[in-house]
Amino acid sequence: MKRIEFHDREKEKEEIMDILDSEPSLITLIYGPINSGKTTFVDHLIGQLPDDYVPFYVNLRGRFITGYEDFLNVLFEIDEGGVIGNVSEYAQSLIKDLRILGGIPIPLHLFEQIFEKKDKSKDMFKYIERFFTEVSKKRVPVLIIDELQVIGDMKIDGLLIYKLFNFFIRLTKEKHLAHVFVVTSDSLFIEQVYSEAMLEGRSEYLLVDDFDENTTIEFLKGHDFTDDEARVAWKYCGGKPVCLLKLIRVAEKELIAKKMLATRVNQLKNLLDYLNYTKPRMMIGEDSYMVEKEDIVDVLNRFVDAECIDDEGLDRPAKHFLVKDNILFLDPDIGIIKPQSQLNLLAIREVMRDS
Repeated sequence: MKRIEFHDREKEKEEIMDILDSEPSLITLIYGPINSGKTTFVDHLIGQLPDDYVPFYVNLRGRFITGYEDFLNVLFEIDEGGVIGNVSEYAQSLIKDLRILGGIPIPLHLFEQIFEKKDKSKDMFKYIERFFTEVSKKRVPVLIIDELQVIGDMKIDGLLIYKLFNFFIRLTKEKHLAHVFVVTSDSLFIEQVYSEAMLEGRSEYLLVDDFDENTTIEFLKGHDFTDDEARVAWKYCGGKPVCLLKLIRVAEKELIAKKMLATRVNQLKNLLDYLNYTKPRMMIGEDSYMVEKEDIVDVLNRFVDAECIDDEGLDRPAKHFLVKDNILFLDPDIGIIKPQSQLNLLAIREVMRDS
């Protein structure tokens, strides 16, 4: 089996290590286009952490979460044989052996107590804070939540996401107990967090983007690409890691690249044809807005002569539809929109020029 090594990301790694070398004080939101390598980057980083740190990595991707019960089952790692005692004693008994965990350890008995409470969030947060307080006496807790937007619309006595962010602020800015990282590919989620200023002065944003050209060529040359093959890969895939991996595994690289582009072109044509028959609706805030095909086409047409465009002045329902459908990527930090991939950019240009 051909194994693909982790490549580069030194700049992003240095930024994260600078954060970890300081006292916990801000929430870090790690974001970027789909399939840009965010989770791979985080996994690699977790494996490189010194023993002074203990990471708690919770991945919500693919989880069916409809309420607190589902969320608790993902957030916690239930220890059926755990010593009951109190939280302090339990945490102290684990500190030496804590490694990389897929959730926050909790004895089954304490987990069932939280489950039975009417206000589950209050007891959930209380347990985590006490647990991290004990862990932080010996090591630095690092809480990482991947794809947090999965629970973005969940309402239980108010939006759960707001309660979580308030709790993260307490862990970082107020108590300095733990580093908190939120990882997401949903740029509309980041825009919401950014625009509502719920984390102003309490967070920082780290973009994990596709590789630039030099990094891409270096990566491909490490996998024995010829100059012509590397040129073809950059032309069709840009620096999208998942796309580059497909070409690494095949012999007929240009043929497969052209097939991938043809697939994207057909998908975009089908989408525009679909919009001839129906008018989707997008929720913006508390209101629902109709998506018009002409507004979609107007946004896409702007990429015929540009690789990225200014976010200002675009029809918002059309923008949200294209971002939600993973055709475009929004970077709210600098106010620009670009296609999610080089393949998307080429497909947009081909379809728009033929329409």
